[in-house]
Amino acid sequence: MFCGSCMHDNTWAKGLHAAGHDVTLLPTYTPIRVDEENLSSKRVFLGGINIYMESKSRLWHRLPRALTRWLDHPRILKMASKMSISNDAKDLGELTLASLQGTDGPQNREVDELINYLCDDLKPDIICFSNILQTGVVKTLRKRFNGKIYCVLQGDDIFLKDLPEPYQSQAVSLISDMDEHFDGYITHSDYYRDFMSNFLSLPVEKFHRLPLGIELSGLDGKPGAKKNSPLTIGYFARICPEKGFHHSLEAFRLFHAEHSDSRLLIGGYLGSKDQAFYEQQLENIRELGDAVQYIGSPTSQAAKVEIYKQFDLFSMPTTYHEPKGLPVLEAWANGIPVIQPNHGAFPEMIERTNGGLLVTPDNPQELANAWLKLAEDEGQREEYSHAGHRGVHEHFSIEAMVSETIRIFSES
Repeated sequence: MFCGSCMHDNTWAKGLHAAGHDVTLLPTYTPIRVDEENLSSKRVFLGGINIYMESKSRLWHRLPRALTRWLDHPRILKMASKMSISNDAKDLGELTLASLQGTDGPQNREVDELINYLCDDLKPDIICFSNILQTGVVKTLRKRFNGKIYCVLQGDDIFLKDLPEPYQSQAVSLISDMDEHFDGYITHSDYYRDFMSNFLSLPVEKFHRLPLGIELSGLDGKPGAKKNSPLTIGYFARICPEKGFHHSLEAFRLFHAEHSDSRLLIGGYLGSKDQAFYEQQLENIRELGDAVQYIGSPTSQAAKVEIYKQFDLFSMPTTYHEPKGLPVLEAWANGIPVIQPNHGAFPEMIERTNGGLLVTPDNPQELANAWLKLAEDEGQREEYSHAGHRGVHEHFSIEAMVSETIRIFSES
């Protein structure tokens, strides 16, 4: 799927590179997939197949690395990622702990390869991990690397909190114990700073807030009171309970009863894990027929923009307290007002732009009422449209993100 964290990191690297900095984006586990130019290295470290086999088979660990390295080839990993392999945290407790043990665990060969590449070949000034679950390498890395080491926290809790005990407590303990090796942590909202500092027992004074940044050049939707026929509510996110897909459908059922000339347009990745959930939710609103349309997951930024341009209003009513919310920025960049639940990073984003409304979380009736309010108030829709469009260019551009990145890395 298109992973929001991968997409953001790729944009981040692009912006830093354009500003004259030497940046290398190293994929781990699998190659990244993005809807813009992929700037990541062709070589994948900690290849998913090998680290899985290392944690499951003692025999695998005895095989010469020359016989297993081919499984880290991007084509092989892409093929494997298309198979029905569970990525459910409940099934991956042992693998998570193995990853966090670094060179003290069964993946020590792969970890050593990454550390040798970083310290002997790449020799960067700064290393920034994009996920706390990757940081089992940091204890050994710190013995050889004298530069600054950071970690971006951008949704790590959704996996960790789904781990059954005793794996969750053990994983959190391992992460907390690694704090001494980090110079700092980066989040994209004050909410997530406070939450993760408490959840992982990390010192809040080591956290830095970095504004999200998106590539705005291709997002050319114009602000204004759009008048699609029929009026179109948009949902664009992964199809899953965490993103509030079911709340979108229920809210639209209530909205459509009052505003029959309307439709709900759905875009986003649907994985095998959530297929049954998706089908059940559609069954619940079967009477709406063609008023609800799923148009899949676009493979390019241009195709995604064409989807956004069909929206009059946008909502991603997550049950999960989002640390980022990239689709909200994309909606604003295309001139679309948003209605979001009043939790996670959303209050900070809307306060900064005034690009929409906040509603009580997990309340489809209140969400439907907010849609009705804006559907009937063209002037307010236009005001939110212009405010969001202006705000995303002022506060969430690549340039703003790069400027703050350099400040953090230079001063902390």
